[in-house]
Amino acid sequence: MAFIEVEKDVQLYYEEKGQGRPIIFIHGVWMSSRFFTRQLPYFSEKYRTILLDLRSHGQSTHVHNGNTVSVYAKDLHAFIDKQGLKDVILVGWSMGAFVVWDYLKQFGEDNVHSIVIVDELASDFKWPDFDIGAFDIDTLIAFMTEIQTNRSLFLQGFLTSMFKDELSARDANWMLEEVTKMPASIASAILFDQSIVDYRAFLPEITVPTLLCFGRHEKVIPVAAGVHLEKNIPNSELVIFEDSCHCPFIEESGLFNKTVDAFIQKVI
Repeated sequence: MAFIEVEKDVQLYYEEKGQGRPIIFIHGVWMSSRFFTRQLPYFSEKYRTILLDLRSHGQSTHVHNGNTVSVYAKDLHAFIDKQGLKDVILVGWSMGAFVVWDYLKQFGEDNVHSIVIVDELASDFKWPDFDIGAFDIDTLIAFMTEIQTNRSLFLQGFLTSMFKDELSARDANWMLEEVTKMPASIASAILFDQSIVDYRAFLPEITVPTLLCFGRHEKVIPVAAGVHLEKNIPNSELVIFEDSCHCPFIEESGLFNKTVDAFIQKVI
């Protein structure tokens, strides 16, 4: 466990293990690096494996500024630069996918070996010409209200919706603890930003090898989102995890780890 300063008064928490090509796991909105604990033992056998808490998430500094996908991508770039990482593999889950795409948009692909996208749309918003989006304006307003007035109960339901099967009491407890670490004001700010970013126009510009991992039983992000990404990202392949919802790296961790590893080895 360690911290690195990416901006004055902003420190990112990370856990690192192993040697070799660096692979960085980037979590979703409100989540943390703790959700990737089943990846660390496996990938650290072959790779320099890094689990990262984004700004204001998990154990990283909670700040009331810079809570946008664009700034999170800048933080990621600063982290990679300060650590001297080369030829990195970026794994982005949910909002983490937006951070990966924004990183590529801002800083290019020169230092990126490959990317893995886990259960995310080109945009979460249901735009007039994008009917597979997850949220319309009414849903977003409702979520923003719940975060401000009824957060714990709302997030209990939100966490349940991420999994195909019922969570154990132990898992439900630690997950709720993680997603309520940040102040509600920050939670609202990043929810709004990550819900309206739109990478549809950028997808065809991505040339780095891309693996798309989607759960068959997703309750919010449809498998159609993965099909859409595969059609629009030139060098991509889609894998469906038949016994997962939003978190195949937890629900089918063994298969997920082997699938991602095989993809990386194929690209080498």
